[in-house]
Amino acid sequence: MATGGTGGHIYPAVATARELSRRGHEVLLLGQRGGMEERVAREQGLPFEGVDAGKLARSGQGRPDPRELLRAGQGVLQARSLLNRLKPGVVVGYGGFASLPGVLAAQSLGVPTVLHEQNARLGLTQRLAVRKARAVGTAYERVIGLDAQLATMVGMPVREERLPRAEALARLGLQEGPLTIFVMGGSQGSLFLNQTVPDVLRHVFGPEGLLPPPAPGVVDLDFKGAGRGGVQVLHSTGPRWLAEVAPGVRDLEWYEAAGFVDAVAAWSVADLAITRAGTSTLAEAAFHGVPLIMVPLPESAENHQFHNAQAVQDAGAGLVVEQKNASEALGRAVLECAAAGTRASMREAALGRAQTGAAGRFADLIERHLR
Repeated sequence: MATGGTGGHIYPAVATARELSRRGHEVLLLGQRGGMEERVAREQGLPFEGVDAGKLARSGQGRPDPRELLRAGQGVLQARSLLNRLKPGVVVGYGGFASLPGVLAAQSLGVPTVLHEQNARLGLTQRLAVRKARAVGTAYERVIGLDAQLATMVGMPVREERLPRAEALARLGLQEGPLTIFVMGGSQGSLFLNQTVPDVLRHVFGPEGLLPPPAPGVVDLDFKGAGRGGVQVLHSTGPRWLAEVAPGVRDLEWYEAAGFVDAVAAWSVADLAITRAGTSTLAEAAFHGVPLIMVPLPESAENHQFHNAQAVQDAGAGLVVEQKNASEALGRAVLECAAAGTRASMREAALGRAQTGAAGRFADLIERHLR
């Protein structure tokens, strides 16, 4: 599994690796040495091999940084040596710069490669690898820039695990009773959400907040405990941002900030989530039936996060709040989505979007191309 960089690339690889392992195959993750993927592989009990991987971001002159190209070239040579030793039956690429050395090395050695494209537009690293790929599993029926003959719709592999609510609440140190809001800006956190959401939720649910006591039709009257209006917040800040966020919410007994949380437990208890709009996040929310308030990352390639979020909103499973309007619009969106009837309909719509079994379908595709 050639992957890395962000959780959106890594966790689909983990989900597929677990499915292939269940079928009796030997699987390892191949990514950037010292990257997030190395930590995740260790936590998930999966073998890992690391190589150098140069970022493909462009410099101010519009050209790739030659130092990064050199690192990428070194990574391909390192990956060739590794693959010559391991002799894998297939190398699977999940996109992102950290996957490229393994995929290009495999293609240079004649090892079959299969790709997974999670977005509706073929990404840069996938465009470099697709010409020699045997097949591409997709999360969308149509992917811009991809030959339809290569594509097989499999969905977005996610960890299809749920915990009983009581067990998940205990694991996270949360209460039974309050409306539970999960805030998560991706595997490494979102600086914008970290800086914006605590103040917005303080304004809505704090002592002097917007929420009138009581609030029929806004927050269910049967939610009890934690903050005013019966709310508790679990905010996954990303490890690097925790020291900045935690002091600002220390006075709110109903607001828990953590650098990293058990995502399966968090999704298992969330009644509502405030997130970015990466495909992996949206797929996990759909599997767990969690209504979303999505603040798409404006700098995402081809603005794909906005289009991802718009599709969720069109399906009735969430609301889009653009970053430029978030300070004013986010609080109103929270109040709207906290209403019992709204959340119930959004939950049903979210479950209707779930691509359950995606890891199994992608494993089927991979097995067809094993040498």
